[in-house]
Amino acid sequence: MQKNKGQYGFSLIELLIVVAIIGIIAAIAIPNLLASKRAANEGSGQSSVRNVHSAQATYQATQGGGAFAANLGVLSGQNLIDATLGGGQKSGYNFVTVPNAATATAPANFVISSAPVSTAAVIRTGYRRFCMIEDGVMRADLNAGDLTAQADRAGCLTAATFVSTGN
Repeated sequence: MQKNKGQYGFSLIELLIVVAIIGIIAAIAIPNLLASKRAANEGSGQSSVRNVHSAQATYQATQGGGAFAANLGVLSGQNLIDATLGGGQKSGYNFVTVPNAATATAPANFVISSAPVSTAAVIRTGYRRFCMIEDGVMRADLNAGDLTAQADRAGCLTAATFVSTGN
């Protein structure tokens, strides 16, 4: 048997071991990456709700004559929020704001609500939905599926938990 000089490389077994190690690392890292993305989406959702709350207060005091903006497009048109948020969807969350005109018994008010775009297991964009009324208190609940359930004032007021300002 003659030995060939200058032939170097990896054997098939060595290559399979390297591929197996890369597969194991990916299996550990990908779920953590997806969880981090969901957490970032929730943080962005909360921040966007706060931004819309501030924009509604500014609109009421400057352009609205005491009334709140009819929708996110109006706030975006006044350059009070960015165009992406004005379109109703940002960072894996859907957003809607619903104003109520002043009546003889109640002042003008509004609610801003957000819910994850997707609640399917692997492609889930968040776990909680968020809402806020003119009092500025962020509310959340774990029923992330439906945006319309919190799009009214009563639905927001019955949200299960309060979110601290640090989240």
